[in-house]
Amino acid sequence: MATKLSVLDLSPIPQGSTPGEALNNSLDLAQHAESLGYNRYWVAEHHSMRGIASAATSVVIGYLAAGTSTIRVGAGGIMLPNHSPLVIAEQFGTLASLYPDRIDLGLGRAPGTDQVTSQALRRTLNGSSDDFPRDVVELQQYFKPADKHQRVIAVPGEGTNVPLWILGSSLFGAQLAAMLGLPFAFASHFAPQQMMQALEIYRDRFKPSAQLKQPYVMLGFNICAADTVEEAQYLRSSSLQSFLNLRKGTPGQLPPPVANFEESMAPQDRAVLAQIGSCSAVGTIVEVEQGMAEFIRQTDADELMLVSSIFDHQKRKYAFDVAAKAGQQFAS
Repeated sequence: MATKLSVLDLSPIPQGSTPGEALNNSLDLAQHAESLGYNRYWVAEHHSMRGIASAATSVVIGYLAAGTSTIRVGAGGIMLPNHSPLVIAEQFGTLASLYPDRIDLGLGRAPGTDQVTSQALRRTLNGSSDDFPRDVVELQQYFKPADKHQRVIAVPGEGTNVPLWILGSSLFGAQLAAMLGLPFAFASHFAPQQMMQALEIYRDRFKPSAQLKQPYVMLGFNICAADTVEEAQYLRSSSLQSFLNLRKGTPGQLPPPVANFEESMAPQDRAVLAQIGSCSAVGTIVEVEQGMAEFIRQTDADELMLVSSIFDHQKRKYAFDVAAKAGQQFAS
């Protein structure tokens, strides 16, 4: 079975850089990914984080889609508790009208931020993650041709049939995706603990739908590739520092790499990072190919969503060069 490769981009803002530079780098990387044959390019909604420039996700998607021509562009994802389904239907209906058959809409149940920022986004917390299944169904309805008695219509949006994905890092998303017959993307790149159980639930309980006849799984996978293992480990230290800072409640801009970072870590930090190591490949094309192959063997993933936050933009592009070459064995 062929396994496709795609890119998840948080539009990281390196220390000393600006959001504008980060977004321009995202476009450059999207164009590069398109030239390498990657299947899709997703950006994610996060708020009140100085190191992430993709908060206005639908706006960023429009920028990336305008600068590319064939690669699918989408949200990985939109955090639906932050928005009314109608507004998202209008935004993505607009994108689908401008860039037909190229727009994806991945939906997440978490707010993608803290409670204070959630309050600022919605002004009221009447909407919550408990409403997520109902909001997904409402959003689906807006993308279909409107019923003659339907009083609220998404324009643009109606009839665009934007493909929806359910995102998750727990069993809830797997259950919902299976029930609705939607493709499922699991955030194994940062929360792999329940991955195998979620995959089993999704595949066992999947009900075919108008959008999808058979289960389809995409899994997050971290890569950091370079010409030597030592360089790859050095470059990876930026994303490891960033991950630990986030877990400690002190997120910031993407820090520069540090030599021998993993050897100098405290034991408790090492334990935190060990969780994501099972869904990562670090090194040359040999290590990346082996890591991806073993991960696909274990999970039977239909698609890998590759994640790589590297301080130097050109080295980040090169990492995706290496991953594309490593993935050629899975493409046929």
